[in-house]
Amino acid sequence: MKNSEQENTVKKTQKGFTLVEIAIVLVIIGLLLGGVLKGQELINSAKVKNLANDFRNISTFVYAYQDKYRALPGDDQAADKHLGATASNASSPAGTLGNGRINGDWNSKTKTDESVLFWQHVRLAGLATGTPVVGDLTLADEYVPKNSDGGRIGVTGDAVFTGTPAWVSNIFICSSNIQGRFARQLDTTVDDGNTTTGTMRVLCVNECEKSGAFVEVKPEDDSKVYTVCVSN
Repeated sequence: MKNSEQENTVKKTQKGFTLVEIAIVLVIIGLLLGGVLKGQELINSAKVKNLANDFRNISTFVYAYQDKYRALPGDDQAADKHLGATASNASSPAGTLGNGRINGDWNSKTKTDESVLFWQHVRLAGLATGTPVVGDLTLADEYVPKNSDGGRIGVTGDAVFTGTPAWVSNIFICSSNIQGRFARQLDTTVDDGNTTTGTMRVLCVNECEKSGAFVEVKPEDDSKVYTVCVSN
């Protein structure tokens, strides 16, 4: 008799979760997941904003330098006079200094190129932060400007597109190692939402100096990295 009563007592005390308790747990889990997703969305938006600001800031550097010295940074044939003895006048590409264009590949590794010395000139002019001392021009070099995705940022007045019709601009600003999802969001934020048309275009997968075909970045390409260029 006592055993039967003990079994009944155990059964009465072994209760499961009620529907209300389960519902509360599910709501809490939903809120936590929502918070995580929202937090990631905010992080992604901040990164896209930083990438967009890179393009805008470089345009500002060019115009401010031009207003002050009546020359383009990098192409300034009197940079040593305008900025002091620590400034270097470009000597390559040959015969291009002072022609009103910033010549040289946007990601050039030639220390005397106008596109490389662009950064020295805007830094010595107090327009941009960073060292004016040209290093080895690898991504590990602190002289090389980098975006929030760790890719290189550069400027050139030379064509970056070799296909037809020509993509014409006075200056191209390019940035590499940008994830596909950010490239798509960038284009939607600052241009026409199409990565093959408009003022912002995806030049290639990974990093390249020039390309003969623009890249249409689709959602399934979000994990790849690209070089994005803006005409200015």
